[in-house]
Amino acid sequence: MSTQVYSFAAIAVIYLLIRFLSRTDVPKIKGLPEVPGYPVFGSLFELGNKHAVVARKWAEKHGPVFQARLGNRRIVFANSFDSVKQLWINNQSALISRPTLHTFHSVVSSSQGFTIGTSPWDESCKQRRKAAATALNRPAVQSYMPIIDLESTVSIKEMLKNSDEGKKEIDVNGYFQRFALNTSLTLNYGFRIEGTIEDEMLKEITWVERVISNFRSTSNNWQDYIPLMRLWPSSSTEAKEYRARRDIYMTKLLDMLKERIANGTDKPCITGNILKDPEAKLNEAEIKSIGLTMVSAGLDTVPGNIIMTVGFLASPEGQEIQKRAYEEILKVYPDGDAWEKCLVEEKVTYITALVKETLRYWTVIPICLPRVSVKDIKYDGAVIPAGTTFYMNAYAADYDPTHFKSPTTFDPTRYLSDTSSSLPSLTGTPHYGYGAGSRMCAGSHLANRELYTAFLRLIVAFELSESGDPTQRPVLDCIEANAIPTSLTMDPKRFRVRAKVRDLGALEQWIGESEERTRDL
Repeated sequence: MSTQVYSFAAIAVIYLLIRFLSRTDVPKIKGLPEVPGYPVFGSLFELGNKHAVVARKWAEKHGPVFQARLGNRRIVFANSFDSVKQLWINNQSALISRPTLHTFHSVVSSSQGFTIGTSPWDESCKQRRKAAATALNRPAVQSYMPIIDLESTVSIKEMLKNSDEGKKEIDVNGYFQRFALNTSLTLNYGFRIEGTIEDEMLKEITWVERVISNFRSTSNNWQDYIPLMRLWPSSSTEAKEYRARRDIYMTKLLDMLKERIANGTDKPCITGNILKDPEAKLNEAEIKSIGLTMVSAGLDTVPGNIIMTVGFLASPEGQEIQKRAYEEILKVYPDGDAWEKCLVEEKVTYITALVKETLRYWTVIPICLPRVSVKDIKYDGAVIPAGTTFYMNAYAADYDPTHFKSPTTFDPTRYLSDTSSSLPSLTGTPHYGYGAGSRMCAGSHLANRELYTAFLRLIVAFELSESGDPTQRPVLDCIEANAIPTSLTMDPKRFRVRAKVRDLGALEQWIGESEERTRDL
């Protein structure tokens, strides 16, 4: 009898322990479809390393908006274009905050603080975002075009050299990582990395930021969802290592700026303006946050979009699009002045459409940074309580067949006037490549100008085609192209392209004129 009692007691203890470990931060939401999961782990096993793809399949069964338990967190997923619009845009005042995640917020960010985009909503975040938005609004971005002029010129000039004027195949990855990083560094600190794409500081920053981006991923860190896993010593070892490596260059960048200000050799920049403003409302930690944001945000999105679009244009599928883009440029600029004019105007509508389709098709952040609601939200009869974590499946929304005709086809013309389409108009929000609503990317205007300038100049400079070696050709599926499936943002699998110079004399002249214009930067 006593043995039975002990057995029953043991079973009861195990049951209660499992119930305790399976509790969630938010109770089950009535009226909202739920994906079944396992005790303690919830749906983490089923999601695997491709959350966006699996969640999209779940939506086919459970509907566009459903709840799932990931460890101790209850998550609401939105997977269609219209559901994202309703939750992220129509309810943007309620969906304005961010959750804090153990790996990124408690370990990686314990020394330098949070980026603006990863900060929970409070007065400090509001002030930092306001400062960044002012520095990155449309008029301000136009004043930064000399920087984009310089960085795009440097990249194309080095591509020309390393390809032996188009005779050798090249990997474009490093050129556009530097393009994005140097643009951010110049804007925020007033100086750039002068070296080639082999520069050690350039490689260190791009690599460390890539790894740290993985710590923000929705699928890479189970200890964010299961507190018990934080007891494993190894769970934070890598995060601490990369926090230390980032501390070194972030401290160095800020110290270099302060030294230049003290010597009177600094150039106008975001952080410099704040440091020299006696009425600035931002403290040292908030200044560091802006620096982190500028360094990491540009590297998260711009390089991946440029690199993958270069790969697509070079492929057999992209030849017709590349050909039309070149023809449209020549129609607008028959006198060969597109290289310079793209700095002051966006008149080639096909290139603008190419930028939008790039941001939709590649969706380099498949699951956007999570949001936390600060007020109750009503959705389809359900009341989602304040404090709930939301995941935007931007990949599923950008590939929603009810909103985009033939969504798996790369087609810039979908963003040109088309009265024959039976699908909803693509005016308004064109895609979710920048997120949506109150916390969407504050640097979208800058990124658009970077992409437009880079695409136009690449196309007038080179005729792109695929590598002669099949093993060096790009993967053209937006999910499979990612070298690290568990990362927050796309890290393109490496490939090589041929970049045949269209007109060497004209290109050398354009490069020379840009170098003359940007000599003092």
